[in-house]
Amino acid sequence: MSFQSRYRFTAAWLPDGWRRNVVVSVDPAGDIVDVAPEDVVTTARLVNGAAIPGMPNVHSHAFQRSMAGLVERRSPQAERGDSFWTWRETMYEHASRMSPECLNAVAAQCYADMLKAGYTAVCEFHYLHNQPDGTPYAQSAAMSQALIDAATTAGIGLTLLPTLYQTSDFGGAEPTQRQRQFVLATDRYLDLIDELTRAHAQSPQIEIGIALHSLRAVPPDALRTVLTSLPSIKTIHIHIAEQEREVTASQQHLHARPIEWLLEHARVDKRWCLVHATHATLAELKAVAATGAVIALCPTTEANLGDGVFPLPAWLAAGGTFAIGSDSHISVSPTEELRWLEYEARLMTKHRNVLATQNQTSTGAMLWQQACSAGTRAAARKIGAIEVGRRADIVVIDNSSPLFAGRDEDTLMDTFVFAGTGREVRDVMVAGRWLVQEGRHSAETAIAVNYKRAMNKILE
Repeated sequence: MSFQSRYRFTAAWLPDGWRRNVVVSVDPAGDIVDVAPEDVVTTARLVNGAAIPGMPNVHSHAFQRSMAGLVERRSPQAERGDSFWTWRETMYEHASRMSPECLNAVAAQCYADMLKAGYTAVCEFHYLHNQPDGTPYAQSAAMSQALIDAATTAGIGLTLLPTLYQTSDFGGAEPTQRQRQFVLATDRYLDLIDELTRAHAQSPQIEIGIALHSLRAVPPDALRTVLTSLPSIKTIHIHIAEQEREVTASQQHLHARPIEWLLEHARVDKRWCLVHATHATLAELKAVAATGAVIALCPTTEANLGDGVFPLPAWLAAGGTFAIGSDSHISVSPTEELRWLEYEARLMTKHRNVLATQNQTSTGAMLWQQACSAGTRAAARKIGAIEVGRRADIVVIDNSSPLFAGRDEDTLMDTFVFAGTGREVRDVMVAGRWLVQEGRHSAETAIAVNYKRAMNKILE
């Protein structure tokens, strides 16, 4: 028998509910090989606190963490008010200042912050492929490798999604000068996917999927070629129906709404993750739900950009599933994303506890469980639950905190999601390794030094 590490949690949230004195055995590869509730094995290391599954973050643009808080002043050029489209210009400017070294430092800090908040895996929607003027790097995967190295430094599980981006708008509009940094011809894109897949085929913490930036940035022929060329890819992500202007342009050029067109021209299935889908009709939601695709919601970013509010109650009623992402990283807190999903539903319906169900009456537990389950699929990773066969991605909540005084396990997740500040996450394990203990990341000092140095260069 191979060596196993054993941990006895005073409380753990298992697929069938909360249990006390749970011994979890982890093999050297980082997989859970045994879960024994009500166990008092003395050889297991005692971990005080409440253990819950780590959360997958299914939508990240790590470089955008460098501009968080820098786009909150009214632009004098925005006569009709600031919008996603004015924000995008600042985003382009920050993208143009990203070298592989700067991207690595910013991403490592972003990923370490995610871990400290309770995310244990991230899907990186990555389109910074070239130098700012569009010239390829000498090493074609230089920017992808910067992200992989950052994830390795932080210890987070990474699903890298190299992103296809070719046009500035529908109708084949040429990319702008600032967008050339993102552009790959279809053959170069397929070569990049092949290179990364081969290089990381045996990497247990790295998965390679694909992303199509959006229908406005990916012409129909390129979309078809990529999907036909990669029939066995595990996960496929796409921005879709995020902005009303995008929907209108799609109707003008493709003679269909974005989601409507995608369902008619691509074989959407359980491998797909549709990001935002903010401006979806009820008919579109029902059609997407029938495919088994996941919708990724990023409410702090969607609110920050003024996108609009996704009709989550209607999506759940249609049988759909959702995951969460921190997207532009104006926040890197999974509890904040989840509480805002419920609060948006409350503001729309003027009721409370809108997303809870008859089977899961705890709103906080329902939100965490749903986002973990669907997020696991979108990330193509064996995480999202504390059970045999999953990766040992475990978050330990400090239930000795005054916040939880007088609470039992039945109210713990509601308190954590709706009243937590983020400091309640005490320890975080990823693939059997303790990366965060007592609220500190094991490499946070070195990561912070590199981040500050990179930010000085970026903001010169």
